[in-house]
Amino acid sequence: MGQCLRSRSAEYLPVDLPGWTESQREVREAIAKICSKYPDEYWMKAGSEEIFPWELYKDLSSAGWLRICLPEEYGGSGLGISEAAVMLQTIAESGTGMNGASSVHMNIFALEPVERSCFGVTEPNTGLNTLQLQSTAKKSGDYYTLKGSKLWFSTAQIAENILVLVRTTPIEECQKLSQGLSLFYTDLNRNSVQVTKIPKMGRNAVDSNALFFEDWKVSAENLIGEEGAGFRMIMHGLDAERVLVGAETLGIGFAALRRASNYAAERSVFGNLIGKYQGIQHPLAECWMNLEAARLTLYLAGDTYNQGYESGEYANTDKFLASEAAFKAAERAILTHGGMGYAKEYHVERYLKEAMLSRIAPISGEMIKNYVGQRVLGLPKSY
Repeated sequence: MGQCLRSRSAEYLPVDLPGWTESQREVREAIAKICSKYPDEYWMKAGSEEIFPWELYKDLSSAGWLRICLPEEYGGSGLGISEAAVMLQTIAESGTGMNGASSVHMNIFALEPVERSCFGVTEPNTGLNTLQLQSTAKKSGDYYTLKGSKLWFSTAQIAENILVLVRTTPIEECQKLSQGLSLFYTDLNRNSVQVTKIPKMGRNAVDSNALFFEDWKVSAENLIGEEGAGFRMIMHGLDAERVLVGAETLGIGFAALRRASNYAAERSVFGNLIGKYQGIQHPLAECWMNLEAARLTLYLAGDTYNQGYESGEYANTDKFLASEAAFKAAERAILTHGGMGYAKEYHVERYLKEAMLSRIAPISGEMIKNYVGQRVLGLPKSY
């Protein structure tokens, strides 16, 4: 039985993609319908004027999509990370980029979907070296007192709750560096926590912040799990984050390629459509191949995560491949548009800025290569 080739560059949010289940296709259709209400111009304004996309957020929330991974007995959809990845890829691919996808992705990979929350691990002096966190929590009776600072907290300007990782046992008292870290979910008490917005290159509809806190009292009831077991819990969540951020990035890449392909099919120079020239056509074809290879790896990573696979090589690999492929596609979209690619009205310059983000966050490509080199290839640690 033959199968018709479906466009994955010029067509707006194609549904029948190879490798997707019926459930994933249903998610794609439903999310695409919601996102179609928000054109590129909406997202350009949201980013340039730093306006949080409440309309999209509320549309997704009211339809239950922010509870996509929550078990049905708790009011969720009971779906997996693969379906959530389809959701976030679709949001980004519709033209929202990170401005739309980042407004909701914390609700997916956090411990539970909660409205207006933020999550922070990174600190100014430790970066990706999570085991060396310097923020502390000391217990006294029924309370912990938190002291320290965090960096790159998303949505802290509007968040009501916070999920925060701190050290409850000094490093020198732990047998392993991974011990002694604890996770708290509590109110974001602005009387105790100073929140400072960070001006940045892109994704400006969703704020990023530096946090400083001292003498911040948090009830012991807000401890998640056992004291000292926080690192193990966040590592499982961070694998999910790799998959979901990879999906968002993939969406940006396909959005950029869609605009570039359509422009190349319409723009005429020297009596010919520019898409006829191999100097234009071949780089775009290569972008599609890179993006599609990353997509297939990404959904393999999502499936293995859903099956309980705890090693992170596929989650890390998909994030790396997606971020590289998306960045190249966004860059090529600008080059395809020529001078107009530098103009905001064609939107591809916005895609490039947002594709850049995933190359450095939540984990850099270099650290992913370290992980693969050491965990998969068995090579010695270099740091």
